[in-house]
Amino acid sequence: MSSAPPAPSGPAASSGAPAAAQVLAVLGLLARHLEPLPAAAVARDLGLPRSTTYKLLAALGNAGYVTHVPETRRYALGLAAFELGSAYARQAPLARIGRPVVARLVDTLGLTGHLAVLHGRDVLYVVQERASGQPTLVSDVDVRLPAHLTASGLAMLAALPAAQVRALFPDRGAFVRRHDTGPDSPAALRAALTGVRTAGYAREAGSVTPGLQSVGVPVRDGAGHPLAALSVTWADGAVSGPLEGPGGVVAQLREAAGRLERRLGVPVGAGRVSS
Repeated sequence: MSSAPPAPSGPAASSGAPAAAQVLAVLGLLARHLEPLPAAAVARDLGLPRSTTYKLLAALGNAGYVTHVPETRRYALGLAAFELGSAYARQAPLARIGRPVVARLVDTLGLTGHLAVLHGRDVLYVVQERASGQPTLVSDVDVRLPAHLTASGLAMLAALPAAQVRALFPDRGAFVRRHDTGPDSPAALRAALTGVRTAGYAREAGSVTPGLQSVGVPVRDGAGHPLAALSVTWADGAVSGPLEGPGGVVAQLREAAGRLERRLGVPVGAGRVSS
């Protein structure tokens, strides 16, 4: 009879439920890194035998919590992990903390504001504050829309590691179309996200509703991962002048995102990329 693998002596050790502790340690380690990790690094950092590490990664992969990137032989969080994280984010704490931030943004800009989270390939809106005189939108609370068509979704996808984006959008079949605009393939999405990273914000015009435009920025955790996104929407022609610059729409969004991060306990400057 073969003996059980030795219990880890490092961070993954636990006197209560070692298997559960090892699973949580693997997920926690992957969550703290923006790029996928090789199995050897997971085993080293957690003090686990390599055989145990591969078994854990395989089990998590079968459940969708970990995805394997065959080109680099590395591992990253899978779709199920993001769904779990966004499920937490959808609960009352994020909406309760974020609603005053969105309301202040709406008062400042006079544009309808949103707070959204990623849910698989979609965004789910958890807060919407409609500005006076602005049109009614489809992006109401609890509404889901394709992430690649929305400013909020593009802002969050651009903040994810490339391997995570590939796992979410592996081929053309993953792309939903509404009005024949927006990315429709992995290559088109990569190009769009490169533009978002360069600009430091995401913008869509008519991809969700013809005649309406939106701009969005990510709200990040301490590791730089997107917790949510803030965005504002307006009718064509309602915003004059450049979006960027002191006091502009983008600057106000960034300031609001930073304020929300502080309210959520993210250290000042952690994970925020200047542009």
